[in-house]
Amino acid sequence: MLHHIVSGAGIRIANQLKSKKLLWMRCYSKDDVIGPKIISMGQNYTFYFGVNFFHTTRYMCTLKQGPNYKHYQKFTAFKVFSNLDTGGLWDWSAREDGIYLEKEEGSFVQNPVYKHKEFDWID
Repeated sequence: MLHHIVSGAGIRIANQLKSKKLLWMRCYSKDDVIGPKIISMGQNYTFYFGVNFFHTTRYMCTLKQGPNYKHYQKFTAFKVFSNLDTGGLWDWSAREDGIYLEKEEGSFVQNPVYKHKEFDWID
C-alpha cells in the first residue's frame, strides 16, 4: 500500500461549552483512529497528519456534549479539495448552540472559511 505523504494538515477541536461541560471526541480516517478523548471546558485537542499522495485524505469526527453525552454530532472534519490543496488547519469549536468551523487561510489552502456555525447538535 502506498503511504507517501505530500503535505501536512490538522484538526483542532475546542471545548467552548458552558457550565464546566466535558466534550467527548473521536475522529478517524481510513488508516487512523484518534480517541476517544475527553476535552475539558476551555481546552482543545489538536492533531496533525499528512495528506496522502492522491489527495483523498478525509477525517470523520463524532462530538458528544457532557455530562450525559445526550447531544452529539457526526461530521466530516477534514477533506482536501484538489491536488493543489494541503487542507490546512480545520479549527472546530463546540458551543452550546452548535459546532463552529474556521479554516485558516494559507498559500496552499483552498476555500478558507471564517468562523461560522456549521452544525447543530442532535438530541
